[in-house]
Amino acid sequence: MRSYSLIAPAKINLHLEILGNRPDGYHELAMIMQSIDLADQIDIRSISTDNIYLHCDHPQVPQDKSNLAYRAAELMMRQFPKAYAQYGGVEITLHKRIPIAAGLAGGSTDAAAVLVGIDLIWNLGLTQSELQELGAQLGSDVPFCIAGGTAIATGRGEQLSPLPDIHQLYVVLGKYRSLTVATAWAYQTYRQQFGSSYITDAKSLETRSSRVHSGPLVKAMFHQDGVKMGQLLHNDLERVVLPTYPQVLQLREAFQSQGALGSMMSGSGPTVFALTQSSEQANHIQQQVKAMNLAPDLELWVAQFCNTGIQVISSVKSN
Repeated sequence: MRSYSLIAPAKINLHLEILGNRPDGYHELAMIMQSIDLADQIDIRSISTDNIYLHCDHPQVPQDKSNLAYRAAELMMRQFPKAYAQYGGVEITLHKRIPIAAGLAGGSTDAAAVLVGIDLIWNLGLTQSELQELGAQLGSDVPFCIAGGTAIATGRGEQLSPLPDIHQLYVVLGKYRSLTVATAWAYQTYRQQFGSSYITDAKSLETRSSRVHSGPLVKAMFHQDGVKMGQLLHNDLERVVLPTYPQVLQLREAFQSQGALGSMMSGSGPTVFALTQSSEQANHIQQQVKAMNLAPDLELWVAQFCNTGIQVISSVKSN
């Protein structure tokens, strides 16, 4: 019997640009993603039956096939039937610390951890690239979550180009417990409102996609210029989410009023983050915004940029 405990970091988007439609129905995107040390813990162990058992300490997290972590285990069983026959099923326990339905890739990073954990339990010896190819079958954010750190993501988000690690930057994260924003709704609404401006020819899409690699935000990141980075945060989805959910805009403005380097919604929301250069500033902003009493169900966290994706923190091997 083997078991592993893994840490699965959340991610934020520092840049999210919608370029056009893809033939597969997704959007063509250009993003810059960043791991943060707000993380779930995933415990996974081999069992003597052929089943998948999934447990979670959060009452709102499904524990069946609708959970991406469960589907990650199913995918590994389909892809590696000999290893599955040899080692059997798995029991997965999710310890949720990342808020759910928050635009922080909580489900994707849990799935990434399951892929890594089963690879280890079954002695498959998969490379990071091979794990990312599997992850892309589950969701656009899963490949990034496997590697983590800082990266440019293009295509539908699964094509990754690593960037240098960013040091000593912190974020304050805020989310209303009662508020969720459906990712599909956000993208569909954006398409309805702004689809006429989409790039339609492949060459122009490729040119625009590559432009982010040499853009001003990436230059600021190479120079570790947190002030400039804060000024250059960008998320196209704010154009549809903020008018529909004014409390998200109110939170972003509250962060900005307290001296953050920059503030923006992450992904499709509704989580908003404020960028700071120190933990002291982050904690100060957290306390000041908390004192504003914007809403009784507003939750706030402080996290630091981190340069890793899925990490093993302990393992047990027994006969």
